[in-house]
Parts: sequence; structure tokens; C-alpha cells
Amino acid sequence: QVQLVESGGGLVQAGGSLRLSCAASGRTFGTYVMGWFCQAPGREREFVAAISRSGGNTYYADSVKGRFTIARDNAKNTVYLQMNSLKPEDTAVYYCAARAGAISTTRYDYWGQGTQVTVSS
Repeated sequence: QVQLVESGGGLVQAGGSLRLSCAASGRTFGTYVMGWFCQAPGREREFVAAISRSGGNTYYADSVKGRFTIARDNAKNTVYLQMNSLKPEDTAVYYCAARAGAISTTRYDYWGQGTQVTVSS
């Protein structure tokens, strides 16, 4: 069992940056693949980025490639999402997720409560 708590969301102008953090409980953080997802109003939750247990492999949705960076610090039980060149269409609730098994864009086992990101034009 792992509990996830996101932070770092807020209101930013288009072109700006935010860094989201997700703190995980427990001693087994390093055994989980971690991912970020987002859900905009009226839309289904979408995959944003994922990172392998060691942090050596990452995967991104096409819409964020070159703008967002996922990273993790296993010593701090934390995963990050650096969001640059933000666009109004990035506005959504962003969720952190953890899964056992291989890196994936779907089927995560544990979810955080989400943090709101709003990008104004």
C-alpha cells in the first residue's frame, strides 16, 4: 500500500512554468513505476508522463514532449513533474499514480487526490 500526496499546482500565465511534486508514503517507493495524469473538465483522465523505478526510463504523451519533464528522487520518496511553456489547454487536475510492474500509460494501482493547474491566456 502506498499513499500519494500531490502539491505545487496553481494559477500561471501561458508560457509560464510550474513544478508539481508527489510525496509517497512507505519504504517501497523505489519498487513502483510512477506516473502523472491529468483530467480537464468534461474530459476523461489522460496520461501525461511515466518514469521507471530507477528513473532511467521516461515516457511522455505527445502533447507534452519537449515541455514537461518527469523525475524522481527515491531517497525522498518523491516524483516531480516540471511543466514549462504551459498552454491554456494544459489546464486540468493533475494526478500522481503508482503501479507495480512495467512502465505503462494505463492501469495504475494507487492514486493521489490531485492538484489543480490553471493556465490563463
